[in-house]
Amino acid sequence: MTSHQIRQAFLDFFRSKGHLIVPSAPLVAKNDPTLMFNNSGMAQFKDFFLGNGTPPSSRIADTQKCLRVSGKHNDLEDVGFDTYHHTMFEMLGNWSFGDYFKKEAITWAWELLTEVYKLPKERMYVSVFEGDSKDGVPFDQEAWDLWKPIVGEDRIILGNKKDNFWEMGDTGPCGPCSEIHIDLRPEADLALVSGKSLVNNDHPQVVEIWNLVFMQFERKADSSLIPLPATHVDTGMGFERLCMAVQSKMSNYDTDVFQNTIEVLESLSGKVYGGNDEPFADIAMRVIADHIRAVAFAITDGQLPSNVKAGYVIRRILRRAVRYGYSYLGLQEPFFHKLVAVLSDQFQDVFTELKAQEEFVTRVILEEEKSFLRTLESGLKRLDVITTSLKAKGISVIAGDEVFELSDTFGFPVDLTALIAREKGFQIDETGFQSALQEQKKRSRQDAAKEATDWIELRESDGVEFLGYDFEETHSNIVKYRKVKTKAGEEYHIVLDRTPFYAEMGGQVGDTGVLEVPVGTGLKTINISDTKKENDLFVHISTDKNLDDVLQQASHVLAKIDHGRRAKIKANHTATHLMLSSMREVLGTHIVQKGSYLNDEVLRFDFSHFSKVTDDELRRIEDRVNEKIRENILLDERRNVPIQQAISEGATATFGEKYGDFVRLIIFDPKFSFELCGGTHVPSTGEIGIFKFTSEGSVSAGVRRVEAVTGEKALEIMRRQEETIYLLKELLKGPTDLIKAVENLLEERNTLQKKITAMENEKLQEIKTGLISRMKTHKTFNLIVAKVNVPGADSLKQLSYELKDQVENLIAVFGTEIAGKPQLSVYIAENIVQETGLNAGKIVKELAKEIRGGGGGQPFFATAGGSDASGLDTALEKAKELF
Repeated sequence: MTSHQIRQAFLDFFRSKGHLIVPSAPLVAKNDPTLMFNNSGMAQFKDFFLGNGTPPSSRIADTQKCLRVSGKHNDLEDVGFDTYHHTMFEMLGNWSFGDYFKKEAITWAWELLTEVYKLPKERMYVSVFEGDSKDGVPFDQEAWDLWKPIVGEDRIILGNKKDNFWEMGDTGPCGPCSEIHIDLRPEADLALVSGKSLVNNDHPQVVEIWNLVFMQFERKADSSLIPLPATHVDTGMGFERLCMAVQSKMSNYDTDVFQNTIEVLESLSGKVYGGNDEPFADIAMRVIADHIRAVAFAITDGQLPSNVKAGYVIRRILRRAVRYGYSYLGLQEPFFHKLVAVLSDQFQDVFTELKAQEEFVTRVILEEEKSFLRTLESGLKRLDVITTSLKAKGISVIAGDEVFELSDTFGFPVDLTALIAREKGFQIDETGFQSALQEQKKRSRQDAAKEATDWIELRESDGVEFLGYDFEETHSNIVKYRKVKTKAGEEYHIVLDRTPFYAEMGGQVGDTGVLEVPVGTGLKTINISDTKKENDLFVHISTDKNLDDVLQQASHVLAKIDHGRRAKIKANHTATHLMLSSMREVLGTHIVQKGSYLNDEVLRFDFSHFSKVTDDELRRIEDRVNEKIRENILLDERRNVPIQQAISEGATATFGEKYGDFVRLIIFDPKFSFELCGGTHVPSTGEIGIFKFTSEGSVSAGVRRVEAVTGEKALEIMRRQEETIYLLKELLKGPTDLIKAVENLLEERNTLQKKITAMENEKLQEIKTGLISRMKTHKTFNLIVAKVNVPGADSLKQLSYELKDQVENLIAVFGTEIAGKPQLSVYIAENIVQETGLNAGKIVKELAKEIRGGGGGQPFFATAGGSDASGLDTALEKAKELF
C-alpha cells in the first residue's frame, strides 16, 4: 500500500464505525496558552474532554499535523540520528467523547492493524498501565482482561507512569494508556533476542505504532488528579511509523513518505542515501527530509521564522537543516527551498494549504537560507578556531561568552552550537551563555512568568454562550474564576455562562468593560481590562483587588462592554475587510492575509507580496476603500453556514485558522468583500467615516505590512499634517511655493555638508600620518595606541580601516571624547584573530570599565562608550600593557 492508501484506509475504517472525519487543525496552536504548537492529535479537542465545549460528534477521526520541538514533548535532538523520530509528523487518531471506551478502542485497533493492514499478529506486543500509588491510580485490570484473549498473556507488558500514563502537559486531561508495538527486525534476528525485551528500549525496528489513551482524569495545577465528567478515548498512531510497518521497511525514511524528498537531495548532492561511507551524510538527508516538512507547514499555517517564541523555533529548525546540508552534503548554495515543490505535490490532496501557498513558502525559506549562509561559513571557521584552541589546552567545554558570540555575530542558535560542539567532542557552558545574553540585552528574554491557581468552580455550565454579535450587555452567571500572579501583580480570570465580551482572536483585540454585581442594596463594579479565549472559554480579565468574596457570593452579574471602544474596533475590522478586497484588485489575487492586529486606535495588516507597495498603489487602494465607505454598503451577515458551502460560493478564508464545520460569513457586496470571519463589524460601511494609510513596510521575506486608521483617528492625522504645513510656511516666511523653498534649503545643506566632510577627511589624513609615525613595531604585529581628536564615533572605524590598508598585522586602540562622552575602539587584524583567538569585543569590554561604560562588536573590530572621560588615559595605558 502507498502512504496515501494507508492514510485513506484509516479514515475509511473509522468512517465505517460511525466516526465523523474532520480536517487537521493548524500546526500553530491558537487560543491555548499551554501550547506553542499542536503536539498531538487531541490538542484541538482538549476542551471537549474538559467539558468546556460540545464536539460536532461523539465519535471523530482525523489525521493531525503535529510538531514536537519544544516543551515536555521534544523530539528534535533525536531526529536524523535515529530512523523513527520526527519534528513534524502526522497523527492518525480516533476519539470517543463520552461514547465508547476501552473495549471498542482495543477491538477496533486490532481489527484495523491485522485485518485491513495485514500486519503479522505474532510480531506485535501490547502494554497496559501497571498503576501508580503516588497518584492513587490502580493497575488497569480492564485493559489487561480485554487484551488477554486477543494476544495472550505472554505478549502483554506492564508499563509504568512514564510509558503508560499519557499527559498532554503539566495540566489538563490525562489517563492510562495501552500501547501497541511491532517488531520489524529481519527474520534471522527474531530468534536471537525476544522482541518483548526490546519494547520501549529505543530499538529502531521495535517501535510503538499506536497509543490508545483512556481519558479519565484532569491533572490540576497542584499535580492532583480529579475524575473527568465522562470517560473518553483518545488514540494516536504515528502515520510515518505505520507506513514503515505496512510497507515492510527498516526505517521511516525508507517509505514513500520521505523518499521523494531524499531523491531530490541525492540529485542535488551527488550522494546516495544508504550508500555513503560518511555516516553523517545519511543523517543529514534524514534531518533535511524531516525538517522541510516542519518548516514548510509551519509557515503555511502562519508562523514565519523570527527571533522570538514560536518563530525562533521554526528558524532554528531551518538553520539546523541548512547546516547539515552545508557540512555533510556539500550544499553551499541555497537548496532547502527547492524541496517545497516536492512536498507540495505530495500533500496536495491531504493538506491543500501548502499547494495554495507554494510560491510564498518557497520565497520565505529562500530568504532565510540566504541570510544564514552569509554567516555560516565564517561562524564554522570561528568555531573551529575555538575548539582547536581548547583541545590544545585540554579543555572540553566551550565558554558561555564564546557561545553567545556565535549566536550574536554569526546567527548560530545555541542548540545548533551545542550540536556541532557535541559532534566535535565538546560541551557548551549553557549557564555562561545565559549570563552573557542577559548582560548584552540588559533584560531577560524569558516570558513573564505566570503562576495560576486552579479554577474555582461556582456552578455547572454546558459551555459559554457568546452573545456579542447582537447585544452589548447581558445578564449572566459566573461559572468559575481563578487568580493568576504575574510580574505586574495579580489578575482575576472570570468565566461567565453567557457574555457580550468579544475574546481576542482573529487579530481583533478583546473587549473591555465592566461586570456589575448586586451586593446588598447596591452594586459592585468589576472592571474588565481584557478578554481572551482559552481553548473554548471566554476569559474576562480583571486587575481589581480582593474579588474572591464578591465573585463567590454573586447570584448574577450584568456584563457591559465599553460601547465607544467596540464601535471603533468594529470600524477598523470592517475597514480591514474592505482593504483586503481592494488590495486584491490593485495588487493581484495572490494577496493572502498573513496576520493582523486591530484595536480601537489602529489596524495593522500583514500580507504576502514580494515587492514594496508603491505610493501610487497605496493611493489607489485607499481610494477604493473610501469609495466603498461612501457607498454605505449594508452588512450581510450569515451564521452557521456549512463550511464547504461557504468555500464553494467563493468566501475568502485565512490560512492557519481553524474553522469548524459551520462558519459565519461577513459580506459587504458579494462581488467585493465575502469572507469567513468571527469578528465584530459595523452594520454599514458608512459608519467607518474615512480610511487612511499611515505606513507600509517589510516584515520578513515575502511579507509586507500596512497600518491604517479610520474615523476620528484619520481626521486627527489630517489635521496634524495641515498644522505641520502651516508651521513650515511660518518658519520659511510664507513662501508661495513651499516645496521649492524646502528643496533650496536641502541643496544648501548638502553643499555645506560636503565641505565639512572634505575638511574632516583632510584632518583625518593628518591624524593617520601622525599615528603611523608613532607606531610600535613588534615581532608579530604593529601596535598603535593613541588618544585622537576626531569629529565623531564613526571616524574611529574609518581611521582603523584606512590604517589597516597601509599597515600589515595591525592592532590599533583609539580613544576620543565626543560631546563630553568618552569613546574607545579596538581593531585586530583578522589573521591575528584567527591565529591567536584574540577578540576585540572582549578586550574593548575590559577597557570600557575605566570609562564606566560597556560595548562590544566583532572579533576584529569593536567599540565602547562610557560616562567618565577622565578614565580614557588609564584605558589606553591598560591597552598598551595588555598587548
